[in-house]
Amino acid sequence: MCGICGEIDFNEGVGVEPIQRMCRVLTHRGPDDQGMVFIKGNQYLEVKDSSEFIPDTNPFEVGLGHRRLSIIDLSIDAHQPMCNEDGKIWIVFNGEIYNFQELRDGLEKKEHRFKSKSDTEVILHAYEEFGVECLNHFRGMFGFAVWDSNLQRLFMARDRLGKKPLVYAHQNGHFAFASEIKALLQIPGIERTVNATAIHQYLTYQYVPSPDTIFEGIKKLPPAHYLLYDRNGNIRIERYWKLKFNSNHQTYTDAQELGDRIRTELEESVNLRLISDVPLGAFLSGGVDSSLIVGIMAKFSEKPVKTFSIGFEEKDFDELFYARLVSNHFATEHHEFVVKPNAIEILPKLVWYYNEPFADSSAIPTYYVANMTRDYVKVVLTGDAGDENFAGYPRYLRSKYVSWFTRLPEKVRRNLLPSFLRILSQSPWRRETLNRLADFTEMLSSHQGRNYAEQIKIFNQKDKDDVLSEDFSRQVKGTDPLDYLIKKYEEGDTDDLLEKLLYLDMITYLPEDLLVKMDIATMANSLEARVPFLDHKFMELVAGIPSHLKLKGTKSKFILKTAFKDFLPDAVFKRRKMGFGVPVSRWFRNELKDYVYDILLDPRTLKRGYFRREGVERLLDDHIALRYDHSSKIWALLFLEIWFRVFIDREGDSFLYGA
Repeated sequence: MCGICGEIDFNEGVGVEPIQRMCRVLTHRGPDDQGMVFIKGNQYLEVKDSSEFIPDTNPFEVGLGHRRLSIIDLSIDAHQPMCNEDGKIWIVFNGEIYNFQELRDGLEKKEHRFKSKSDTEVILHAYEEFGVECLNHFRGMFGFAVWDSNLQRLFMARDRLGKKPLVYAHQNGHFAFASEIKALLQIPGIERTVNATAIHQYLTYQYVPSPDTIFEGIKKLPPAHYLLYDRNGNIRIERYWKLKFNSNHQTYTDAQELGDRIRTELEESVNLRLISDVPLGAFLSGGVDSSLIVGIMAKFSEKPVKTFSIGFEEKDFDELFYARLVSNHFATEHHEFVVKPNAIEILPKLVWYYNEPFADSSAIPTYYVANMTRDYVKVVLTGDAGDENFAGYPRYLRSKYVSWFTRLPEKVRRNLLPSFLRILSQSPWRRETLNRLADFTEMLSSHQGRNYAEQIKIFNQKDKDDVLSEDFSRQVKGTDPLDYLIKKYEEGDTDDLLEKLLYLDMITYLPEDLLVKMDIATMANSLEARVPFLDHKFMELVAGIPSHLKLKGTKSKFILKTAFKDFLPDAVFKRRKMGFGVPVSRWFRNELKDYVYDILLDPRTLKRGYFRREGVERLLDDHIALRYDHSSKIWALLFLEIWFRVFIDREGDSFLYGA
């Protein structure tokens, strides 16, 4: 697990100093080692010591940089950038290839010779053997770049599900890439011009969807894609993998047999991710998914598994009871941390790590549990993606009901039910829920992708009209942020509603929110996170399971729970799903009330021209008065303003030399 960066410029040349600056800003992703190489034609200059002085005369055409977090093969032989035998092909790599030993054995039979025991070198030789088709052989998580002097071409790729990030910029014959946006910002000429449409999308989804970023001119390489950049300045981006659902073509008649296969394949996925030359552990929430991962780790581990959990003083959000239950069940070495409202003090630094506006408030506890964990291990396994694989979110069940509801006669759907709900909402009990439900029913359409998007949005257009300034509203007028999700919904090659929604979350919410949150929180603490549920072989198996075995009636994750029914304490299976929520709603009404008013109504904030004071103040007042729960909207606005201060006002520059 590492940080990578690079520049290519065949006209003006590449300087040494920008690569050094990019490497420095990525130190948290790889504190163990640094390397750079500078290339022109078939000649190269390798720099292994960051203190080594090199005259910056811009004679080079290609520069590659790497920061290393040593996990596999801790020796100097695994140092990066790494080259092939004749020094004509170079790689910088971030991630893990879990089947690297198997691939290495096959490549050695083809007379490839290895100098290290690392998975990085396996990628290098696989590229030599298969070209871009090497991607079809990798089982793991990765973001890497290969410079091929023979073809005078850069080859960049990102893993199938997007666990590892990769961003790039291309302008005026100059190409640059990095693991993080802030590394690209170290390059002279890359401007900090804010993308107005990205803010519009951020307020809808709580993240900026790929391939855009918050900055004009900087793009994300989407998951399951590779990029080729040649000497003529041509860019070619291709998709190399897509998850396919086969429930209409594959029949399972024996649920027990299917359960056994799920269990076997998940155990294999976990076992593959236990390969490490450094200590490892697991995040444990006490939910089904993380508990299964911990239990399987315990099965394969000779020593007690180290587990790490996060909690809150507010009992409605605290899962430590269940985490302790699972820890006792599998006899783990357990560690806990309780997050308090003063955690908000970490926000400017958190914004610095996240690079873009990111309104998932669970980024705070995720950061803290990673910060605690790094004192004990260097690698951690997580239970992420169990919900996307096996239909664990309540919104999947809601969508089933919505689908039925949209088939009702127009008069009932458009008039009677909303009116009834608004009458009910006058009652103080559950007023907020009923108001939101009434609003939602008025937005229903026959397109289930749009209905799903309406469920998960942060701000709807009515909310935006209230808080956005007239000038900013004009800038984004005519753009519908929901089009992004609707288009992704249509990409699913299945007619089954649940499968289309699972696919949608796997290519949007999972890589754009959950995996970003985990990657940034862990790498900010120089910690590697591995996700067994995102093994693509396992996912392909699960995608072939009929949807009615995932969401059976009102029972979510039915087949997964059936497969492991004898493995976990009953209380874990029977518990109410909590999700990884944060009590920001209460914090904003109590301990953080003055803080959010001060920040969001600050003349400095309003002067940016994006929001109207009256609308923002009304939003805050309604939340404080318990008329609505606007906590997600408030958090989105708060994170956005701190982002402006860190990246546009340059207050984050203080983190450059010690982030």
